[in-house]
Amino acid sequence: MPACLLAAVTLLLLAGCRQDMQVQPYQRPLVESDFYADRRSARPILSGTVARGHLEADAYFYTGRIGGNDGDYLPFPVTAEVMARGQQRYNIYCAPCHSEVGDGYGMIVQRGFKRPPSYHIDRLRKAPIGYFFDVMTNGFGAMPDYSEQVSAADRWAIAAYIRALQLSQHATKADVPTGEQVASTPPPGVFIMPAYDTQGATTAASTPPPPKAAPAKGGEQKP
Repeated sequence: MPACLLAAVTLLLLAGCRQDMQVQPYQRPLVESDFYADRRSARPILSGTVARGHLEADAYFYTGRIGGNDGDYLPFPVTAEVMARGQQRYNIYCAPCHSEVGDGYGMIVQRGFKRPPSYHIDRLRKAPIGYFFDVMTNGFGAMPDYSEQVSAADRWAIAAYIRALQLSQHATKADVPTGEQVASTPPPGVFIMPAYDTQGATTAASTPPPPKAAPAKGGEQKP
Protein backbone atom coordinates (compact mmCIF):
# COMPACT_ATOMS: atom_id res chain seq x y z
CA MET A 1 0.00 0.00 0.00
CA PRO A 2 2.70 2.56 0.85
CA ALA A 3 4.42 1.69 -2.44
CA CYS A 4 1.22 2.41 -4.39
CA LEU A 5 0.74 5.70 -2.57
CA LEU A 6 4.33 6.73 -3.31
CA ALA A 7 3.93 5.86 -6.99
CA ALA A 8 0.72 7.89 -7.20
CA VAL A 9 2.35 10.94 -5.59
CA THR A 10 5.35 10.63 -7.93
CA LEU A 11 3.10 10.50 -11.01
CA LEU A 12 1.21 13.59 -9.85
CA LEU A 13 4.45 15.49 -9.36
CA LEU A 14 5.76 14.46 -12.77
CA ALA A 15 2.50 15.41 -14.43
CA GLY A 16 2.64 18.82 -12.79
CA CYS A 17 6.19 19.47 -14.03
CA ARG A 18 5.29 18.43 -17.58
CA GLN A 19 2.27 20.69 -17.59
CA ASP A 20 4.28 23.68 -16.42
CA MET A 21 6.86 23.16 -19.18
CA GLN A 22 4.26 22.60 -21.86
CA VAL A 23 2.10 25.62 -21.14
CA GLN A 24 4.45 28.58 -20.88
CA PRO A 25 3.49 32.25 -20.98
CA TYR A 26 4.13 33.97 -24.30
CA GLN A 27 3.19 37.14 -26.13
CA ARG A 28 1.78 37.44 -29.61
CA PRO A 29 3.80 39.72 -31.91
CA LEU A 30 3.04 43.45 -31.46
CA VAL A 31 0.63 42.82 -28.59
CA GLU A 32 0.84 45.21 -25.62
CA SER A 33 2.53 43.88 -22.52
CA ASP A 34 2.47 45.17 -18.95
CA PHE A 35 5.73 43.44 -18.11
CA TYR A 36 8.01 46.16 -19.56
CA ALA A 37 7.88 49.87 -18.88
CA ASP A 38 7.49 50.73 -22.59
CA ARG A 39 4.46 48.38 -22.81
CA ARG A 40 5.96 46.53 -25.79
CA SER A 41 6.18 42.74 -25.69
CA ALA A 42 8.95 42.58 -28.33
CA ARG A 43 12.36 43.86 -27.27
CA PRO A 44 14.15 46.32 -29.56
CA ILE A 45 17.31 45.05 -31.26
CA LEU A 46 20.46 46.04 -29.43
CA SER A 47 22.59 48.65 -31.15
CA GLY A 48 25.25 47.03 -33.33
CA THR A 49 23.43 43.69 -33.55
CA VAL A 50 24.00 41.85 -36.85
CA ALA A 51 22.03 38.79 -37.92
CA ARG A 52 24.12 35.71 -38.55
CA GLY A 53 25.33 35.68 -42.17
CA HIS A 54 24.38 39.35 -42.75
CA LEU A 55 27.49 41.24 -41.73
CA GLU A 56 27.88 42.63 -45.28
CA ALA A 57 31.20 44.25 -44.45
CA ASP A 58 32.03 44.72 -48.15
CA ALA A 59 29.80 47.70 -48.89
CA TYR A 60 30.56 47.78 -52.61
CA PHE A 61 29.69 44.10 -53.09
CA TYR A 62 26.24 44.63 -51.57
CA THR A 63 25.43 48.10 -52.95
CA GLY A 64 27.39 48.58 -56.17
CA ARG A 65 28.16 52.12 -55.02
CA ILE A 66 31.28 53.95 -53.90
CA GLY A 67 30.17 56.78 -51.70
CA GLY A 68 27.27 58.33 -53.59
CA ASN A 69 28.31 57.12 -57.05
CA ASP A 70 27.81 53.88 -58.96
CA GLY A 71 31.00 51.84 -59.22
CA ASP A 72 32.37 50.67 -62.55
CA TYR A 73 34.07 47.36 -61.78
CA LEU A 74 33.06 43.87 -60.72
CA PRO A 75 34.07 42.85 -57.20
CA PHE A 76 35.34 39.46 -58.42
CA PRO A 77 37.02 38.08 -61.57
CA VAL A 78 34.77 37.40 -64.55
CA THR A 79 35.07 33.77 -65.63
CA ALA A 80 33.18 31.57 -68.07
CA GLU A 81 31.27 30.13 -65.10
CA VAL A 82 30.25 33.62 -63.95
CA MET A 83 29.01 34.51 -67.43
CA ALA A 84 27.07 31.26 -67.74
CA ARG A 85 25.47 31.87 -64.36
CA GLY A 86 24.64 35.45 -65.34
CA GLN A 87 23.01 34.29 -68.58
CA GLN A 88 20.93 31.69 -66.74
CA ARG A 89 19.73 34.15 -64.08
CA TYR A 90 19.12 36.85 -66.70
CA ASN A 91 16.95 34.55 -68.81
CA ILE A 92 14.91 33.64 -65.72
CA TYR A 93 14.40 37.03 -64.08
CA CYS A 94 15.15 39.68 -66.72
CA ALA A 95 14.32 38.34 -70.18
CA PRO A 96 10.51 38.28 -69.64
CA CYS A 97 10.61 42.10 -69.79
CA HIS A 98 13.99 43.02 -71.29
CA SER A 99 14.03 40.16 -73.86
CA GLU A 100 16.90 37.75 -74.41
CA VAL A 101 18.86 40.35 -76.41
CA GLY A 102 18.11 43.24 -74.04
CA ASP A 103 16.09 45.41 -76.44
CA GLY A 104 13.13 45.76 -74.06
CA TYR A 105 10.65 43.72 -76.11
CA GLY A 106 10.24 40.76 -73.78
CA MET A 107 7.17 38.55 -73.83
CA ILE A 108 5.49 40.44 -70.97
CA VAL A 109 5.96 43.72 -72.83
CA GLN A 110 4.41 42.16 -75.92
CA ARG A 111 1.40 41.40 -73.74
CA GLY A 112 0.96 45.04 -72.73
CA PHE A 113 3.38 45.70 -69.85
CA LYS A 114 5.30 48.98 -69.94
CA ARG A 115 8.41 48.60 -72.06
CA PRO A 116 11.75 49.16 -70.28
CA PRO A 117 14.52 51.07 -72.07
CA SER A 118 16.79 49.07 -74.33
CA TYR A 119 20.21 48.22 -72.92
CA HIS A 120 21.62 49.35 -76.26
CA ILE A 121 20.83 53.05 -76.03
CA ASP A 122 23.81 55.33 -75.46
CA ARG A 123 22.80 56.22 -71.92
CA LEU A 124 22.86 52.62 -70.70
CA ARG A 125 25.88 51.63 -72.78
CA LYS A 126 27.81 54.37 -70.99
CA ALA A 127 26.31 53.64 -67.55
CA PRO A 128 28.74 52.12 -65.01
CA ILE A 129 28.17 48.46 -64.23
CA GLY A 130 27.29 49.33 -60.65
CA TYR A 131 24.22 51.13 -61.98
CA PHE A 132 22.68 47.86 -63.18
CA PHE A 133 23.47 46.20 -59.86
CA ASP A 134 21.85 49.10 -57.97
CA VAL A 135 18.67 48.95 -60.09
CA MET A 136 18.38 45.20 -59.53
CA THR A 137 18.90 45.73 -55.81
CA ASN A 138 16.53 48.68 -55.25
CA GLY A 139 14.27 48.73 -58.30
CA PHE A 140 13.62 51.68 -60.60
CA GLY A 141 10.38 53.05 -62.06
CA ALA A 142 8.00 50.20 -62.88
CA MET A 143 10.71 47.62 -62.14
CA PRO A 144 10.57 46.16 -58.61
CA ASP A 145 13.68 45.29 -56.67
CA TYR A 146 15.06 41.75 -56.92
CA SER A 147 17.23 41.74 -53.81
CA GLU A 148 15.17 38.94 -52.24
CA GLN A 149 14.87 36.75 -55.34
CA VAL A 150 18.44 37.12 -56.63
CA SER A 151 21.55 36.95 -54.45
CA ALA A 152 24.17 39.71 -54.58
CA ALA A 153 26.66 37.45 -56.40
CA ASP A 154 24.03 36.57 -59.01
CA ARG A 155 23.12 40.23 -59.47
CA TRP A 156 26.76 40.97 -60.31
CA ALA A 157 26.81 38.00 -62.69
CA ILE A 158 23.70 39.36 -64.42
CA ALA A 159 25.31 42.80 -64.69
CA ALA A 160 28.36 41.21 -66.33
CA TYR A 161 26.08 39.38 -68.79
CA ILE A 162 24.27 42.64 -69.62
CA ARG A 163 27.64 44.07 -70.62
CA ALA A 164 28.13 41.05 -72.90
CA LEU A 165 24.69 41.67 -74.45
CA GLN A 166 25.58 45.28 -75.10
CA LEU A 167 28.81 44.22 -76.79
CA SER A 168 27.01 41.57 -78.84
CA GLN A 169 24.73 44.15 -80.47
CA HIS A 170 27.50 46.64 -81.27
CA ALA A 171 30.53 44.47 -81.95
CA THR A 172 32.47 44.84 -85.20
CA LYS A 173 34.91 42.62 -87.02
CA ALA A 174 37.68 44.64 -85.43
CA ASP A 175 36.59 43.27 -82.04
CA VAL A 176 37.17 39.66 -83.16
CA PRO A 177 40.60 38.33 -82.10
CA THR A 178 43.11 37.70 -84.90
CA GLY A 179 42.68 34.27 -86.41
CA GLU A 180 39.06 33.85 -85.29
CA GLN A 181 36.29 33.65 -87.86
CA VAL A 182 32.95 35.43 -87.53
CA ALA A 183 30.30 32.73 -87.70
CA SER A 184 27.50 33.44 -90.17
CA THR A 185 25.44 30.36 -89.31
CA PRO A 186 24.67 28.54 -86.04
CA PRO A 187 27.13 25.81 -85.04
CA PRO A 188 26.23 22.19 -85.85
CA GLY A 189 23.44 20.84 -83.69
CA VAL A 190 22.02 24.30 -82.78
CA PHE A 191 18.55 25.05 -84.16
CA ILE A 192 17.19 28.61 -84.01
CA MET A 193 13.43 28.62 -83.52
CA PRO A 194 11.44 31.02 -85.74
CA ALA A 195 10.00 34.12 -84.08
CA TYR A 196 6.75 33.44 -82.24
CA ASP A 197 3.77 35.31 -83.63
CA THR A 198 2.44 37.17 -80.58
CA GLN A 199 -0.49 38.76 -82.46
CA GLY A 200 -2.33 35.51 -82.96
CA ALA A 201 -1.89 35.24 -86.72
CA THR A 202 -2.52 31.75 -88.06
CA THR A 203 0.64 30.01 -89.17
CA ALA A 204 1.52 26.47 -90.05
CA ALA A 205 3.15 26.07 -86.64
CA SER A 206 0.14 27.48 -84.74
CA THR A 207 -2.68 25.87 -86.76
CA PRO A 208 -4.14 22.92 -84.84
CA PRO A 209 -4.44 19.64 -86.71
CA PRO A 210 -7.91 18.72 -88.05
CA PRO A 211 -10.03 16.55 -85.73
CA LYS A 212 -9.79 12.84 -86.32
CA ALA A 213 -12.89 11.06 -87.61
CA ALA A 214 -14.71 8.88 -85.09
CA PRO A 215 -14.10 5.14 -85.62
CA ALA A 216 -16.82 3.44 -87.59
CA LYS A 217 -19.26 1.29 -85.66
CA GLY A 218 -20.19 -2.19 -86.68
CA GLY A 219 -22.21 -2.23 -89.88
CA GLU A 220 -21.63 1.46 -90.61
CA GLN A 221 -19.77 2.66 -93.65
CA LYS A 222 -16.52 4.52 -93.00
CA PRO A 223 -16.50 8.17 -94.16
